[in-house]
Amino acid sequence: MFFPREMTEVELIIPSKDLVAVTKVLSGRGVFHQVDSAFLGLESLGPSTWQEKAANYSTFERRIQAIMQTLGIAEEQKGSTEFDTIVELDTVRPTLERIESEVKGASDKYGAEKKRLEALEAQLKQLEPIAHLNFEVGGLRKSDHLHSILGVMKADTKVIERLDSIRVPHVLFELKRDAKDAVVWLLGSKNNSDELERAAKSAFLNPLTLPEEFSGTPQQAVEKTRKAIEESKQKGFELESQLSKFGGAHKAELQKLWWDAHVSRLMADAIARFGQLRHTYVVVGWVPSADMKLLSERLKQASKEILIEAVSAERTGHHEHVPVALLNNKWLKPIQNLVITYGRPSYGELDPTILVALTFPVLYGAMFGDLGQGLVMMLVGYLSHKKIFMKGLSSLGLLLVYCGFFASIFGALYGSIFGFEGHLIEEYLHFHFEPLWLSPLENILTILGFAIDAGIVILLFSYLLSLFNMARARDWAHFWFGHTGIIAICFYICFLTILNGLLGTTPIAPKIAAAISRIPLPFNILTPIFAFGVMFNSLFRNIAEGHRPLIEGGIAMYFVTSFMDLFESVISMLSNTLSFVRVGAFAVAHGGLSLAFFSLAGEEPTIGFWLTLLIGNIFIIGFEGLIVYIQTMRLHYYEILGKFFHGGGMRFEPLRLNSSQEEA
Repeated sequence: MFFPREMTEVELIIPSKDLVAVTKVLSGRGVFHQVDSAFLGLESLGPSTWQEKAANYSTFERRIQAIMQTLGIAEEQKGSTEFDTIVELDTVRPTLERIESEVKGASDKYGAEKKRLEALEAQLKQLEPIAHLNFEVGGLRKSDHLHSILGVMKADTKVIERLDSIRVPHVLFELKRDAKDAVVWLLGSKNNSDELERAAKSAFLNPLTLPEEFSGTPQQAVEKTRKAIEESKQKGFELESQLSKFGGAHKAELQKLWWDAHVSRLMADAIARFGQLRHTYVVVGWVPSADMKLLSERLKQASKEILIEAVSAERTGHHEHVPVALLNNKWLKPIQNLVITYGRPSYGELDPTILVALTFPVLYGAMFGDLGQGLVMMLVGYLSHKKIFMKGLSSLGLLLVYCGFFASIFGALYGSIFGFEGHLIEEYLHFHFEPLWLSPLENILTILGFAIDAGIVILLFSYLLSLFNMARARDWAHFWFGHTGIIAICFYICFLTILNGLLGTTPIAPKIAAAISRIPLPFNILTPIFAFGVMFNSLFRNIAEGHRPLIEGGIAMYFVTSFMDLFESVISMLSNTLSFVRVGAFAVAHGGLSLAFFSLAGEEPTIGFWLTLLIGNIFIIGFEGLIVYIQTMRLHYYEILGKFFHGGGMRFEPLRLNSSQEEA
């Protein structure tokens, strides 16, 4: 839970006769992360035929999927071991071709009928604006002397007047007008057709394209088109019923065909990445150490002559090539997603999910402290997680529950319920509700100072976690002289004494910094010493690691760069520490926003008063809740995780025949 799962590197030598049986075991267990080992094969054997087989299976699978989509049949994944062997395409292809031939005729007719229906509906849409005309319009198209433009434009009098003011001879009829659009008919000489078209475009006239077969009055054409639409819908319904019958008749057969083609493609893809020797295959990959024993037993059952070599990966050192499988359960899944968005832990690195699971909801609750609104957020999160309400947020449902829980806790500490605080609770809700701790609005500087203290504790803990990660990796140079190493931590502690001297006895002054200042140590001497260490940390790292040259570039430029490193470290420490002020500031702003809605609602508890407060609470939960979420994420990504977490791990992607299998 605190670290990724321990991994074992596996190398297999498989006899050719057991190739499919072993691949079935590797693919069906969902624990084997394959490494491409095709380069280990003998070049003299020529290209692998399995690559061609995989391509053929992929094409065959797509053909099945196309038919299933046409018939409305869902892909049904079976258990990972529910197949015998890789199917031969020559054996199953006739079955697919038979079904295709039965379905194709009805499918093509159904597709053509759908296109015809769309064309008829588009034609009706063109005709409806002029349905009230009671004279022959189609005849104008055959005219040798008149150019006709029928279309829709904005019902703007000035625009219509501008269209009417063109200088060539013309006639403009306004056939229909509503609040938004106007249907107009522009007529002019054939000789002036270009000028008429340019004028129509400049007035943003959208032409109505009448069908070539248009005859009679528009009303007659509309009735004829509507009748054709009804006939097309009826024919489409009949063809759809016919396809539905085909689907019922061939459902089981197609699902089995698809599953056989699916597993055959996946296994052929895997085998294509094996190293092929003359009579054996070489397979390389990674398996979680806890699953290695059971997998070995399955492999030996599948092949008596298989050779298995397994080596556990050490946690120390660099592990860019080791895939990372996380151990967190479903309750920590939304927190894990937050961490992975920042970066996937490397193999030897501490997984910060547990830490973030504690700090994220707590910091969120401190900024969004309200008992009533927190309970509503918990309810919304639970319903979303169960996909009863707001299904689009189901992946964040549990996170909303956690954040809402701590928002409720801090709401009780702040004495806030649905924005009501202090005397407002007794006046309007008629019960007594005192803060268990303090009210942010009445203790602004105190809550800001407490937020800074909390930030200092979190930052110091983050520094310690960084030391822990570097010690595990045996990166001693960075352990002592890195940006989050021993020297940097000591300088940060000295920096806190300077911060305490600047803020003095003001209410916002962090109490932890004051406590550190009272430690009987010569900080006035230690501060420049550790500052010197931070300034020349790259030099000390090069000495510790034995890198040469110790200094790159000229000495003068190195001194300038080193001073800028020290200056950047001081600014970073100051901004990281004071950044946590936002926790207290948002707690104050939350109460202030609630008071703003009380000002809008007035003092009399009328229906309007309660309606205004209802809208206000919905706005606060939705809008401010999102802003606080972003701010909490920012604190973690920039101030907390950046201190000790580097990420860059490779995702563990085991061979799976069934996509419903969870990542190990």
